Amino acid sequence: HNDLPLQLRIHYNNSLSLTNLSQLEHASTSIIRLQAGHVQAQMFAAYVVCGAQQKDAVRLTLEQIDVIRRMCTEYQDLVLVTSTRELREAEMRHKIACLISVEGGHSIDSSLPALRMFYQLGVRSMSLTHTCNTPWAESSSKLYNVFQRQGNSLTGFGKAVVEEMNRLGMMVDLSHTSWATAWAVLNHSRAPVIFSHSSSYFICKTSRNVPDELLYELKKNKGLIMVNFYSPFTSCNHEGNVSHVADHFDHIKKVIGAEFIGIGGDYDGGKSFPKGLEDVSKYPAIIQELLRRNWTEDELADVLRRNFLRVFEEVEKVRDWLSHLRPSEAHISLEEVQNPCRLVLKHPDLSSTAEQKPFNRLVLTTILLLSLLFWID
Repeated sequence: HNDLPLQLRIHYNNSLSLTNLSQLEHASTSIIRLQAGHVQAQMFAAYVVCGAQQKDAVRLTLEQIDVIRRMCTEYQDLVLVTSTRELREAEMRHKIACLISVEGGHSIDSSLPALRMFYQLGVRSMSLTHTCNTPWAESSSKLYNVFQRQGNSLTGFGKAVVEEMNRLGMMVDLSHTSWATAWAVLNHSRAPVIFSHSSSYFICKTSRNVPDELLYELKKNKGLIMVNFYSPFTSCNHEGNVSHVADHFDHIKKVIGAEFIGIGGDYDGGKSFPKGLEDVSKYPAIIQELLRRNWTEDELADVLRRNFLRVFEEVEKVRDWLSHLRPSEAHISLEEVQNPCRLVLKHPDLSSTAEQKPFNRLVLTTILLLSLLFWID
Protein backbone atom coordinates (compact mmCIF):
# COMPACT_ATOMS: atom_id res chain seq x y z
CA HIS A 1 0.00 0.00 0.00
CA ASN A 2 1.49 3.31 -1.09
CA ASP A 3 0.01 6.82 -0.84
CA LEU A 4 2.34 8.56 -3.30
CA PRO A 5 -0.65 9.81 -5.36
CA LEU A 6 -1.84 11.75 -2.30
CA GLN A 7 1.52 13.52 -2.12
CA LEU A 8 1.33 14.33 -5.83
CA ARG A 9 -2.01 16.07 -5.21
CA ILE A 10 -0.84 17.92 -2.10
CA HIS A 11 2.46 19.21 -3.47
CA TYR A 12 1.92 19.36 -7.24
CA ASN A 13 -1.86 19.36 -7.78
CA ASN A 14 -1.30 16.15 -9.78
CA SER A 15 0.80 18.02 -12.38
CA LEU A 16 3.42 15.45 -13.34
CA SER A 17 5.14 18.03 -15.53
CA LEU A 18 6.16 19.88 -12.36
CA THR A 19 8.06 16.99 -10.82
CA ASN A 20 10.38 14.08 -11.48
CA LEU A 21 9.22 10.78 -10.01
CA SER A 22 12.70 9.32 -10.40
CA GLN A 23 14.10 11.72 -7.79
CA LEU A 24 11.02 12.98 -6.00
CA GLU A 25 11.17 15.39 -3.10
CA HIS A 26 8.39 15.81 -0.50
CA ALA A 27 7.77 12.03 -0.48
CA SER A 28 9.08 8.73 0.85
CA THR A 29 8.65 7.17 -2.59
CA SER A 30 10.54 7.68 -5.83
CA ILE A 31 11.54 5.35 -8.63
CA ILE A 32 15.17 5.35 -7.48
CA ARG A 33 14.11 4.52 -3.90
CA LEU A 34 11.79 1.75 -5.10
CA GLN A 35 14.63 0.22 -7.10
CA ALA A 36 17.00 0.50 -4.14
CA GLY A 37 14.41 -1.29 -2.01
CA HIS A 38 14.10 -4.09 -4.61
CA VAL A 39 10.38 -3.32 -4.92
CA GLN A 40 8.69 -5.06 -7.85
CA ALA A 41 5.08 -3.98 -7.25
CA GLN A 42 3.10 -1.31 -5.40
CA MET A 43 -0.58 -0.86 -4.71
CA PHE A 44 -0.99 2.87 -5.29
CA ALA A 45 -3.97 4.29 -3.41
CA ALA A 46 -6.54 6.54 -5.08
CA TYR A 47 -7.52 8.25 -1.84
CA VAL A 48 -9.71 11.27 -1.14
CA VAL A 49 -10.50 12.72 2.26
CA CYS A 50 -13.69 11.78 4.08
CA GLY A 51 -14.79 15.40 3.89
CA ALA A 52 -15.57 14.74 0.22
CA GLN A 53 -18.26 12.20 1.12
CA GLN A 54 -21.66 13.21 -0.31
CA LYS A 55 -19.90 15.99 -2.22
CA ASP A 56 -17.32 15.39 -4.96
CA ALA A 57 -15.68 12.15 -3.82
CA VAL A 58 -16.28 10.41 -7.16
CA ARG A 59 -14.68 13.24 -9.17
CA LEU A 60 -11.69 13.46 -6.83
CA THR A 61 -11.22 9.69 -6.94
CA LEU A 62 -11.29 9.76 -10.74
CA GLU A 63 -8.57 12.41 -10.65
CA GLN A 64 -6.44 10.20 -8.40
CA ILE A 65 -6.98 7.18 -10.65
CA ASP A 66 -5.99 9.39 -13.58
CA VAL A 67 -2.70 10.49 -12.01
CA ILE A 68 -1.79 6.88 -11.17
CA ARG A 69 -2.52 5.78 -14.72
CA ARG A 70 -0.50 8.67 -16.14
CA MET A 71 2.54 8.21 -13.92
CA CYS A 72 2.61 4.47 -14.59
CA THR A 73 2.53 4.98 -18.35
CA GLU A 74 4.76 8.07 -18.65
CA TYR A 75 7.71 6.52 -16.78
CA GLN A 76 9.35 3.58 -18.53
CA ASP A 77 10.39 1.96 -15.23
CA LEU A 78 6.72 1.63 -14.21
CA VAL A 79 3.90 -0.36 -15.78
CA LEU A 80 0.19 -0.42 -14.98
CA VAL A 81 -1.09 -3.95 -14.31
CA THR A 82 -4.60 -5.30 -13.73
CA SER A 83 -4.08 -9.08 -13.43
CA THR A 84 -1.74 -11.70 -12.01
CA ARG A 85 -0.60 -12.49 -15.54
CA GLU A 86 0.46 -8.89 -16.04
CA LEU A 87 2.16 -8.88 -12.64
CA ARG A 88 4.35 -11.79 -13.70
CA GLU A 89 5.05 -10.19 -17.07
CA ALA A 90 6.16 -6.99 -15.31
CA GLU A 91 8.70 -8.98 -13.28
CA MET A 92 10.08 -10.60 -16.43
CA ARG A 93 10.41 -7.16 -18.06
CA HIS A 94 12.12 -5.75 -14.92
CA LYS A 95 9.38 -3.16 -14.46
CA ILE A 96 7.83 -1.93 -11.23
CA ALA A 97 4.17 -3.01 -11.40
CA CYS A 98 1.50 -0.45 -10.49
CA LEU A 99 -1.81 -1.71 -9.09
CA ILE A 100 -4.60 0.79 -8.43
CA SER A 101 -6.56 0.59 -5.19
CA VAL A 102 -9.37 2.87 -4.02
CA GLU A 103 -8.97 3.77 -0.36
CA GLY A 104 -12.38 4.31 1.20
CA GLY A 105 -15.83 3.15 0.12
CA HIS A 106 -17.09 6.74 0.26
CA SER A 107 -15.39 7.10 -3.14
CA ILE A 108 -18.21 5.20 -4.90
CA ASP A 109 -20.96 7.40 -3.40
CA SER A 110 -23.04 4.30 -2.60
CA SER A 111 -23.26 3.43 -6.31
CA LEU A 112 -22.52 0.00 -7.79
CA PRO A 113 -22.31 1.50 -11.31
CA ALA A 114 -19.54 3.81 -10.02
CA LEU A 115 -17.78 0.76 -8.55
CA ARG A 116 -17.98 -1.01 -11.90
CA MET A 117 -16.59 2.01 -13.77
CA PHE A 118 -13.65 2.17 -11.36
CA TYR A 119 -12.95 -1.47 -12.20
CA GLN A 120 -13.03 -0.65 -15.91
CA LEU A 121 -10.40 2.04 -15.26
CA GLY A 122 -8.07 -0.52 -13.67
CA VAL A 123 -8.98 -0.50 -9.97
CA ARG A 124 -8.38 -3.95 -8.50
CA SER A 125 -8.86 -3.30 -4.78
CA MET A 126 -11.04 -1.13 -2.57
CA SER A 127 -11.17 -0.64 1.19
CA LEU A 128 -14.77 -0.45 2.35
CA THR A 129 -14.14 2.54 4.62
CA HIS A 130 -11.47 5.04 5.55
CA THR A 131 -11.70 7.21 8.69
CA CYS A 132 -15.46 7.67 8.27
CA ASN A 133 -18.45 5.39 8.17
CA THR A 134 -20.27 5.05 4.89
CA PRO A 135 -24.05 4.58 4.78
CA TRP A 136 -23.37 0.85 4.48
CA ALA A 137 -20.16 0.02 6.42
CA GLU A 138 -18.50 1.00 9.68
CA SER A 139 -15.03 2.51 10.10
CA SER A 140 -12.47 1.67 12.77
CA SER A 141 -12.12 5.41 13.36
CA LYS A 142 -14.47 7.76 15.18
CA LEU A 143 -12.99 10.94 13.67
CA TYR A 144 -16.11 11.68 11.63
CA ASN A 145 -19.50 11.60 13.35
CA VAL A 146 -21.49 10.47 10.31
CA PHE A 147 -23.80 7.55 9.56
CA GLN A 148 -23.91 6.19 13.08
CA ARG A 149 -24.26 2.44 13.00
CA GLN A 150 -26.61 0.83 15.49
CA GLY A 151 -25.41 -2.75 15.56
CA ASN A 152 -25.54 -2.90 11.76
CA SER A 153 -21.88 -2.83 10.75
CA LEU A 154 -22.53 -4.11 7.21
CA THR A 155 -25.96 -3.30 5.76
CA GLY A 156 -27.77 -5.15 3.00
CA PHE A 157 -26.31 -2.71 0.49
CA GLY A 158 -22.87 -3.24 2.03
CA LYS A 159 -23.23 -6.95 1.36
CA ALA A 160 -24.22 -6.12 -2.22
CA VAL A 161 -20.99 -4.12 -2.56
CA VAL A 162 -18.95 -7.13 -1.39
CA GLU A 163 -20.86 -9.44 -3.74
CA GLU A 164 -20.29 -7.13 -6.71
CA MET A 165 -16.59 -6.86 -5.90
CA ASN A 166 -16.45 -10.66 -5.86
CA ARG A 167 -18.19 -10.79 -9.22
CA LEU A 168 -15.88 -8.20 -10.75
CA GLY A 169 -12.67 -9.69 -9.41
CA MET A 170 -11.83 -6.73 -7.16
CA MET A 171 -10.08 -7.44 -3.87
CA VAL A 172 -12.07 -6.48 -0.76
CA ASP A 173 -9.78 -4.52 1.58
CA LEU A 174 -10.68 -4.46 5.29
CA SER A 175 -8.03 -2.02 6.51
CA HIS A 176 -9.78 0.93 8.20
CA THR A 177 -13.02 -1.02 8.78
CA SER A 178 -14.33 -1.73 12.25
CA TRP A 179 -13.81 -5.21 13.61
CA ALA A 180 -17.55 -5.86 13.38
CA THR A 181 -17.57 -4.92 9.69
CA ALA A 182 -14.47 -7.02 9.04
CA TRP A 183 -16.10 -9.97 10.80
CA ALA A 184 -19.27 -9.62 8.71
CA VAL A 185 -17.31 -9.39 5.45
CA LEU A 186 -15.12 -12.38 6.28
CA ASN A 187 -18.29 -14.41 6.73
CA HIS A 188 -19.94 -13.11 3.56
CA SER A 189 -17.25 -12.79 0.90
CA ARG A 190 -16.85 -15.68 -1.53
CA ALA A 191 -13.27 -14.65 -2.29
CA PRO A 192 -10.26 -14.13 0.00
CA VAL A 193 -9.96 -10.62 1.40
CA ILE A 194 -7.00 -8.50 2.42
CA PHE A 195 -6.00 -6.08 5.13
CA SER A 196 -3.77 -3.98 2.87
CA HIS A 197 -2.02 -2.02 5.64
CA SER A 198 -2.84 -3.26 9.14
CA SER A 199 -0.79 -4.79 11.95
CA SER A 200 -1.33 -6.87 15.10
CA TYR A 201 -3.61 -5.56 17.85
CA PHE A 202 -1.88 -7.90 20.32
CA ILE A 203 1.36 -5.96 19.85
CA CYS A 204 -0.08 -2.44 19.47
CA LYS A 205 -3.57 -1.87 20.79
CA THR A 206 -5.17 0.48 18.30
CA SER A 207 -8.47 -0.15 16.53
CA ARG A 208 -6.64 0.11 13.18
CA ASN A 209 -4.91 -3.18 13.94
CA VAL A 210 -6.31 -6.70 13.79
CA PRO A 211 -7.04 -8.81 16.90
CA ASP A 212 -6.17 -12.50 17.03
CA GLU A 213 -9.85 -13.49 16.78
CA LEU A 214 -10.09 -11.82 13.38
CA LEU A 215 -6.77 -13.34 12.30
CA TYR A 216 -8.29 -16.79 12.84
CA GLU A 217 -11.24 -15.82 10.62
CA LEU A 218 -8.84 -14.42 8.02
CA LYS A 219 -7.04 -17.75 7.91
CA LYS A 220 -10.35 -19.56 7.30
CA ASN A 221 -11.00 -17.10 4.47
CA LYS A 222 -7.46 -17.79 3.09
CA GLY A 223 -6.91 -14.05 2.98
CA LEU A 224 -3.92 -11.83 3.73
CA ILE A 225 -2.81 -9.28 6.32
CA MET A 226 -0.17 -6.90 4.97
CA VAL A 227 1.77 -5.42 7.88
CA ASN A 228 1.69 -1.63 8.24
CA PHE A 229 5.02 0.08 9.07
CA TYR A 230 3.53 3.36 10.34
CA SER A 231 5.01 3.86 13.82
CA PRO A 232 1.76 4.74 15.69
CA PHE A 233 0.40 1.35 14.55
CA THR A 234 3.58 -0.67 15.23
CA SER A 235 5.21 0.81 18.34
CA CYS A 236 2.09 2.75 19.43
CA ASN A 237 4.11 5.98 19.40
CA HIS A 238 6.07 8.06 16.91
CA GLU A 239 9.47 6.54 17.73
CA GLY A 240 9.57 2.98 16.43
CA ASN A 241 12.35 0.84 15.02
CA VAL A 242 12.77 -2.22 12.80
CA SER A 243 12.43 -4.54 15.78
CA HIS A 244 8.98 -3.18 16.62
CA VAL A 245 7.76 -3.97 13.09
CA ALA A 246 9.32 -7.43 13.19
CA ASP A 247 7.40 -8.16 16.41
CA HIS A 248 4.15 -7.86 14.42
CA PHE A 249 5.39 -10.31 11.80
CA ASP A 250 6.46 -12.75 14.52
CA HIS A 251 3.15 -12.62 16.38
CA ILE A 252 0.97 -12.99 13.29
CA LYS A 253 3.12 -15.90 12.11
CA LYS A 254 2.68 -17.53 15.53
CA VAL A 255 -1.10 -17.16 15.35
CA ILE A 256 -1.91 -18.09 11.72
CA GLY A 257 1.35 -18.85 9.91
CA ALA A 258 3.58 -17.05 7.42
CA GLU A 259 1.41 -17.98 4.42
CA PHE A 260 -1.19 -15.33 5.35
CA ILE A 261 1.20 -12.38 5.79
CA GLY A 262 2.30 -9.67 3.36
CA ILE A 263 4.00 -6.28 3.49
CA GLY A 264 1.73 -3.24 3.73
CA GLY A 265 4.21 -0.39 4.12
CA ASP A 266 1.80 2.59 3.99
CA TYR A 267 4.53 5.00 2.95
CA ASP A 268 3.47 8.56 2.13
CA GLY A 269 0.24 8.10 4.06
CA GLY A 270 1.89 9.42 7.23
CA LYS A 271 5.14 10.98 8.43
CA SER A 272 6.21 8.80 11.37
CA PHE A 273 8.02 5.68 10.21
CA PRO A 274 10.45 3.53 12.22
CA LYS A 275 14.15 4.27 12.42
CA GLY A 276 15.76 2.15 9.73
CA LEU A 277 12.51 1.98 7.71
CA GLU A 278 12.17 5.66 6.81
CA ASP A 279 11.26 5.18 3.14
CA VAL A 280 10.66 2.55 0.46
CA SER A 281 14.38 2.02 -0.12
CA LYS A 282 14.66 0.47 3.36
CA TYR A 283 12.47 -2.61 2.81
CA PRO A 284 15.53 -4.94 2.91
CA ALA A 285 16.03 -3.97 6.57
CA ILE A 286 12.89 -5.80 7.69
CA ILE A 287 13.89 -8.87 5.67
CA GLN A 288 17.31 -8.90 7.31
CA GLU A 289 15.70 -8.62 10.75
CA LEU A 290 13.31 -11.50 10.06
CA LEU A 291 16.17 -13.66 8.78
CA ARG A 292 17.99 -12.87 12.02
CA ARG A 293 14.88 -14.12 13.85
CA ASN A 294 15.10 -17.47 12.03
CA TRP A 295 12.48 -16.92 9.37
CA THR A 296 13.26 -19.17 6.42
CA GLU A 297 13.89 -17.91 2.91
CA ASP A 298 10.83 -19.86 1.77
CA GLU A 299 8.63 -18.12 4.36
CA LEU A 300 9.96 -14.73 3.27
CA ALA A 301 9.34 -15.56 -0.39
CA ASP A 302 5.71 -16.14 0.63
CA VAL A 303 5.55 -12.82 2.49
CA LEU A 304 7.25 -10.83 -0.26
CA ARG A 305 5.30 -12.10 -3.25
CA ARG A 306 3.68 -15.51 -3.31
CA ASN A 307 0.98 -14.87 -0.71
CA PHE A 308 -0.34 -11.81 -2.54
CA LEU A 309 -0.27 -13.61 -5.88
CA ARG A 310 -2.20 -16.52 -4.34
CA VAL A 311 -4.94 -14.23 -3.03
CA PHE A 312 -5.16 -12.22 -6.25
CA GLU A 313 -5.35 -15.42 -8.32
CA GLU A 314 -8.12 -16.79 -6.11
CA VAL A 315 -10.05 -13.52 -6.49
CA GLU A 316 -9.72 -13.93 -10.26
CA LYS A 317 -10.92 -17.55 -10.04
CA VAL A 318 -14.01 -16.49 -8.07
CA ARG A 319 -14.65 -13.81 -10.71
CA ASP A 320 -14.50 -16.46 -13.44
CA TRP A 321 -16.77 -18.76 -11.42
CA LEU A 322 -19.33 -15.95 -11.05
CA SER A 323 -19.08 -14.83 -14.68
CA HIS A 324 -22.61 -16.11 -15.41
CA LEU A 325 -24.10 -13.50 -13.06
CA ARG A 326 -25.41 -10.20 -14.39
CA PRO A 327 -24.15 -6.93 -12.89
CA SER A 328 -25.99 -6.18 -9.67
CA GLU A 329 -28.80 -3.64 -9.86
CA ALA A 330 -29.00 -3.20 -6.10
CA HIS A 331 -29.72 0.37 -4.99
CA ILE A 332 -29.42 2.05 -1.64
CA SER A 333 -32.45 3.84 -0.20
CA LEU A 334 -32.54 7.62 0.18
CA GLU A 335 -33.18 7.10 3.88
CA GLU A 336 -29.86 5.26 4.22
CA VAL A 337 -27.87 7.80 2.21
CA GLN A 338 -29.25 10.78 4.19
CA ASN A 339 -28.22 13.23 1.47
CA PRO A 340 -30.83 15.90 0.60
CA CYS A 341 -28.79 16.88 -2.47
CA ARG A 342 -28.92 13.40 -4.01
CA LEU A 343 -31.04 13.40 -7.17
CA VAL A 344 -33.33 10.56 -8.18
CA LEU A 345 -33.95 10.83 -11.92
CA LYS A 346 -37.08 9.03 -13.11
CA HIS A 347 -39.51 9.57 -15.95
CA PRO A 348 -42.59 11.32 -14.50
CA ASP A 349 -44.87 8.55 -15.75
CA LEU A 350 -42.71 5.90 -14.05
CA SER A 351 -42.28 7.78 -10.80
CA SER A 352 -46.02 8.38 -10.48
CA THR A 353 -47.12 4.90 -11.54
CA ALA A 354 -47.07 3.53 -8.03
CA GLU A 355 -49.11 6.48 -6.77
CA GLN A 356 -51.60 6.24 -9.62
CA LYS A 357 -52.41 2.54 -9.18
CA PRO A 358 -54.64 2.89 -6.07
CA PHE A 359 -56.42 5.89 -7.66
CA ASN A 360 -56.92 4.01 -10.93
CA ARG A 361 -58.41 1.06 -9.08
CA LEU A 362 -60.80 3.41 -7.23
CA VAL A 363 -61.96 5.02 -10.49
CA LEU A 364 -62.49 1.63 -12.13
CA THR A 365 -64.45 0.35 -9.14
CA THR A 366 -66.65 3.48 -9.14
CA ILE A 367 -67.42 3.11 -12.85
CA LEU A 368 -68.35 -0.54 -12.42
CA LEU A 369 -70.67 0.25 -9.50
CA LEU A 370 -72.38 3.06 -11.41
CA SER A 371 -72.80 0.79 -14.44
CA LEU A 372 -74.32 -1.90 -12.25
CA LEU A 373 -76.76 0.57 -10.67
CA PHE A 374 -77.72 1.91 -14.10
CA TRP A 375 -78.34 -1.65 -15.35
CA ILE A 376 -80.51 -2.44 -12.31
CA ASP A 377 -82.58 0.68 -12.86
